[in-house]
Amino acid sequence: MITVNDLELRAGARLLMEAVSFRVDKGDKVGLVGRNGAGKTTLTRVLAGEGLPAGGTVVRNGEIGYLPQDPRTPDMEQLARDRILSVRGLDVVTRKLREAQSDMASSDAEVQAKAMRRYDRLEAEFISGGGYAAEAEAAAISSNLALPERILNQPLRTLSGGQRRRVELARILYSGAETMLLDEPTNHLDADSISWLREFLKNHQGGLIVISHDTGLLEATVNKVFHLDANRATIDIYNMNWKRYQLQRETDERARKRERANAEKKAQVLMDQANKMRAKATKAVAAQNMAKRAERLLSGLDEVRAQDKVAALRFPDPAPCGKTPLTAEGLSKSYGSLEIFTDVDLAIDRGSRVVILGLNGAGKTTLLRMLAGVDTPDTGDVLPGHGLKIGYYAQEHDTLDVERTVLENMRTAAPDLQDAEVRNILGSFLFSGDDVNKPAGVLSGGEKTRLALATIVASSANVLLLDEPTNNLDPASRAEILGALRNYSGAVVMVSHDEGAVAALNPERVVLLPDGVEDLWNEDYLDLVTLA
Repeated sequence: MITVNDLELRAGARLLMEAVSFRVDKGDKVGLVGRNGAGKTTLTRVLAGEGLPAGGTVVRNGEIGYLPQDPRTPDMEQLARDRILSVRGLDVVTRKLREAQSDMASSDAEVQAKAMRRYDRLEAEFISGGGYAAEAEAAAISSNLALPERILNQPLRTLSGGQRRRVELARILYSGAETMLLDEPTNHLDADSISWLREFLKNHQGGLIVISHDTGLLEATVNKVFHLDANRATIDIYNMNWKRYQLQRETDERARKRERANAEKKAQVLMDQANKMRAKATKAVAAQNMAKRAERLLSGLDEVRAQDKVAALRFPDPAPCGKTPLTAEGLSKSYGSLEIFTDVDLAIDRGSRVVILGLNGAGKTTLLRMLAGVDTPDTGDVLPGHGLKIGYYAQEHDTLDVERTVLENMRTAAPDLQDAEVRNILGSFLFSGDDVNKPAGVLSGGEKTRLALATIVASSANVLLLDEPTNNLDPASRAEILGALRNYSGAVVMVSHDEGAVAALNPERVVLLPDGVEDLWNEDYLDLVTLA
């Protein structure tokens, strides 16, 4: 279904992988893993035909369904339902059916008659394309991804970033594609939707390549693992499930270290002996041969994997501020007749820690965007206190200018810092050399996360607004951000489905949307985090 030969991928001048060959056939369910920046997203884009390799070939057979990390929808006025149906070409006919139904209610007899004839013709076309069964299938998939009827009937522009991404995931699952390429499909899903997705992918009969930091999903679905080794610019292929892969990789690494240690010990003995023999002219040739034997002992060995680098993440020392740097009074938001939330009050004191919970679509991201000054409330006010400096992390990386480079984004975020200071911060987030000159738009989801967090570190913010800050991060980078949360002394308002992130924040208060109810935090609320 996908055949790759002698593939070479680069990110600018940096080599990601070379001389890589593999096949993905029907029934192959591949977990694509590796640290952030190793090339997982770049590889899936190339496999999907949305990017070109630096070398080698990719041959695709059958339909490919591709879910990128940051999907962009072309028409934000399109209804969510029509976006999903469009993958089978049913969106146009369903829209025309709705228009015909509307005209059938006209008081003009001629308009009504034409609409009825048009409706009959369109319904026949609709049925020939799969009809009501196909529409019911799309509705069932959507419902299992927490996209109820009221969401499907809304224009995409009225949906949150998480809802739009679930629409794109529903579209791919509904497509019937023979091979699916899914980049972090569990982002923005609640616990029930994740459980359903695991079963759906487990039962998928075609090919699958999935990038995910959700080990539960990998354990439930994959029967092969491709590990992208950034240090060796290659892919290690394991024809086994996730648990066996983890055990095998540990075993392989121990064996590799043991073999190299033994060879190095033998080589050192040979080199010591050769050095002693060189002192005698009659034994110079023997000494040279002995040294070559030592070199051969080491030359055929696999390198011991270098430790993956991890971003050294620490949030900034907060700038001085007043007792209550941020206050919100009477905030409300609606899209047309759809009310998101109403009359929300919030006071963020210096150093306070608040988590916002609510079901998908309850307005969590919208509230954070209002507090950050990105969106304007329908009613109410956001009032800055003395010395307020906000650091806003957007789940869709909206704070980054994708047309500008990594370095230019950082200079915009921290105009008062010297160039050397900016580069030092970027270096601590693993952006060095030519990486700083890459446009932000070509970065992987994990790299965008690191860049967005780097801009916050440079800001000396005293109130952090964090919207799903652990999405797209590998386990080591996630551990870094959790450590940074624990040690940060400023105020934090956070939205997250990640129980570990909420536990690391150790919140004092919780705000429940859409009602805006505020309560003291207790451990019982932790059970709601993955459901929210």
